[in-house]
Amino acid sequence: MKVALVHYWLIGMRGGERVLEALAELYPEADIFCLVADFDKLSPALRKRRIQTSFLQKIGGVKFYQKMLPLMPAALESFDLTEYDLVISSEAGPAKGVITRPDAIHICYCHSPMRYIWDLAPQYYAAAGTFTKLFMRLTGSWLRTWDVTTSARVDHFIANSEYVAKRLWRFYRRESIIVNPPVDLSRFTANKSPEAFYICAGQITPYKRIDLAIETFTKLGLPLVVIGAGATAKMKASAGENITFVGSLSDGEMADYFSKCRALVFPGLEDFGIVPLEVMASGRPVVAYGRGGACETVIPGQTGLLFDTQSVESLSEAILEMEKTHSEYSPDRLRAFAAQFDKSKFSERLKQTLDNLISDMPKQPPRRIQAAIGFKRR
Repeated sequence: MKVALVHYWLIGMRGGERVLEALAELYPEADIFCLVADFDKLSPALRKRRIQTSFLQKIGGVKFYQKMLPLMPAALESFDLTEYDLVISSEAGPAKGVITRPDAIHICYCHSPMRYIWDLAPQYYAAAGTFTKLFMRLTGSWLRTWDVTTSARVDHFIANSEYVAKRLWRFYRRESIIVNPPVDLSRFTANKSPEAFYICAGQITPYKRIDLAIETFTKLGLPLVVIGAGATAKMKASAGENITFVGSLSDGEMADYFSKCRALVFPGLEDFGIVPLEVMASGRPVVAYGRGGACETVIPGQTGLLFDTQSVESLSEAILEMEKTHSEYSPDRLRAFAAQFDKSKFSERLKQTLDNLISDMPKQPPRRIQAAIGFKRR
């Protein structure tokens, strides 16, 4: 089979890109398609692959890709995939909307339906500027219609968590198989002697609620290190002297912070959340908001603590509880828990799932189509 891998955009190496990397290893001859790509920020394994970008690369590239959302459906549908027998889309932004041959198999590994046009749209809207708010009002309904319509182009969905599986059913009325994303355990080591600071890590976007962590730690006076790009001037101005912003870091620098921190603070509503598992692989516990994908990995008293509401009071209570019980979290046990999601095990589960889905596809047209086209069994 000739295979195409379709990703939304390649602007760094986060959880979605790690899944794409694993897919590329499973299908070493596959071609990769994406809307835009920053090749300098990709892993060596992905840089070696043939990657085809859309026309958005020429008119805006990685600098303005977020502002070109209305053009993304046309960009995806412009890819010529007629020579491919198997298409695997990696979906968090739009990716599943590509057009395939009628007899090709299209499987979508979904990290999340587009959260900024569905359930998290109000949070993005509240944080947006005047022009962006107008844009969201004008295009939101059309994009949701296109998103639901293109879900019918997918033969099978794979969800990265139970929470995403529920969202796929809610928005598309499509069932899915759950295969959790991978953690590359070899990148992390468990430090037996943590330092005093907590961390927040990840690209700073409204739904991650980094602002809540900053407000809470400013009130508590405990040290917090904020890792990731996107911190606003308003966010920095509201932070106390105990808050440190370090911006984007290399993989090695990130792993160093993970192993030295006291714990990870994870205050947003996440689809799954790979960062908590990476921190557990570094022997550190997690304090997370008790909704969404975090509930599938953060086990109270074993791998961390959950707080009930996205408020300063609720998060403060959880942080103070972590201060009391921190010594009870064994670095070795935390790393052993994260090992269940190691990259090698993920690749095995994903390969088996894909093979099963492909083998289950019908070898001839369904009966209702046979009747319509006069199909006769030979």
